[in-house]
Amino acid sequence: MRYTTAGQLLNIISPREFVDFSYTVGYEEGLLSCGVSLDWSETRPEFVRGYNHPCGWFCVPLKDSPSQSLLTGYIQTDLRGMIPQSAVDTAMASTLTNFYGDLRKALRKA
Repeated sequence: MRYTTAGQLLNIISPREFVDFSYTVGYEEGLLSCGVSLDWSETRPEFVRGYNHPCGWFCVPLKDSPSQSLLTGYIQTDLRGMIPQSAVDTAMASTLTNFYGDLRKALRKA
């Protein structure tokens, strides 16, 4: 899967591109999704190629409330390029906050 992110913090962090292998399977009545970035020779000059180390997401229904699930994620992303660590920390925090907010909205529609 190839995906891109927009620039962050007034483009202090340039747009990024990731090329990942991702696999999702049923796991203990829920889902397990694993992924890792691939070395892909084709690049686009308008993006900095980021790298995702092996990562995983578990989504498992709660035993006491089967209509609800617990989502647990393990990620380690290397944005690459020359970025101040404080900018990375700020961008990653806001990106994850937005991800969970968008996920919640999408699930309410479903």
